[in-house]
Amino acid sequence: MSLIKSISGIRGTIGGKPGEGLSPLDIVKFTSAFAAWVKNRHSEGRISVVLGRDARISGELCRNLVVGTLQAMGLDVIDLGLSTTPTVEMAVTLENAQAGIILTASHNPKQWNALKLLNEKGEFISAADGEEVLRIAAEEDFSYADVNHLGRHLVVDGYIQKHIERILQLPLVDREAIAAANFRVVVDAVNSTGGIAVPMLLRALGVQHITELYCTPDGKFPHNPEPLPEHLRDLSETVVKQKAHMGISIDPDVDRLALVCEDGEMFGEEYTLVAVADYILKNTPGNTVSNLSSTRALREVTEKYKGSYAASAVGEVNVVELMKSTQAVIGGEGNGGIIYPELHYGRDALVGIALFLTHLARYGKSVSMLRASYPNYFISKNKVELTPEINVDEVLSKVQDKYSKQPVNTIDGLKIEFDKEWVHLRRSNTEPIIRIYSEAENMATANNLANKIIADIKEFTSEMLLKS
Repeated sequence: MSLIKSISGIRGTIGGKPGEGLSPLDIVKFTSAFAAWVKNRHSEGRISVVLGRDARISGELCRNLVVGTLQAMGLDVIDLGLSTTPTVEMAVTLENAQAGIILTASHNPKQWNALKLLNEKGEFISAADGEEVLRIAAEEDFSYADVNHLGRHLVVDGYIQKHIERILQLPLVDREAIAAANFRVVVDAVNSTGGIAVPMLLRALGVQHITELYCTPDGKFPHNPEPLPEHLRDLSETVVKQKAHMGISIDPDVDRLALVCEDGEMFGEEYTLVAVADYILKNTPGNTVSNLSSTRALREVTEKYKGSYAASAVGEVNVVELMKSTQAVIGGEGNGGIIYPELHYGRDALVGIALFLTHLARYGKSVSMLRASYPNYFISKNKVELTPEINVDEVLSKVQDKYSKQPVNTIDGLKIEFDKEWVHLRRSNTEPIIRIYSEAENMATANNLANKIIADIKEFTSEMLLKS
């Protein structure tokens, strides 16, 4: 059993003893702590929290516990039921609520669930706020309302439709062009809430030929729910069999978007953001942001339109913060996460689909030809496991010293640039592990770069052990 307490929420496996998995007691404690944090920020008037969940099997159990706890803390609950992460984010501001909770473990397998925590802007809470929530939980620094001041529970239907209506109102979403293109699309929604939202969006955009693959929102994931190539073979084969123009895959809470070309090849989740940014920048030139582990291709596309690219620390909250400070017109993460401020500051697969289809319709060629129009890079992902006595920070410092003549970035671990190639080293917060991401113009070079850094790390750790 696993329970991970982080600044963005609490995530764990269902079952087991309290404190070892995501037990009912843990759900109640952390919901209570979050409610107390919200009350501390909003001391006057009634307080409401928007709640939504993905379709995973434990969702109803978690929802019942969270609703009851929020009411017991004296907070009103605006319950969207089955929803998506970006829909809940938008609903927080549309309902003038003071906070939001999304019950989803995102791309994790079915045994996992989580409480993702939003502030009054419908954005993930900051690192400092997350630390405060964890402190409140650890100290149980909260108290429940008396019977005369319990919160209310209001079930609200139709918010996915409201979300879609606002997407259709965006100036850069061209429904007429999409409808005229007569796209044939296959959707793999991993039997979660994307099975509700994506076909609804496609129909609203004028797409008439939709093949639904795993679109029953019962939480019975037919494969690993992370939208990676090795998990999307059924989608790829169905695209080819149906002679579709493209395939669409989302994760269970619909904030990540992966695409499949008409020939069954992967578009590449790193390139979801690149393609959408290309379309946005062509129409509204400006700046872009992604995290340090995302492809260099976004920088090159941005500079083609005379914009400035900036890289943040890994994590949606960090990307959003940098997007605001640089006034970026588009941003996101290389895992297929699109953040389009014109709609809201959150990763949103639905707006990504609408913008990509508009781009494709106006491009007038195939998905594979669109993909071929972008700079080609490959990312290799590796990790090095260290023994507990090794000081990870000291290892990173030694690597930085060795490559001190190269451009380096230390806002999130260590990123070293080698002309158009780079390597990013990030330490794990829970284990003695260094994760290594490297990118180059072919996978062999990316792997060689990673292996070179891994060899350096092993050399440094051997020296450190000899000295100890």
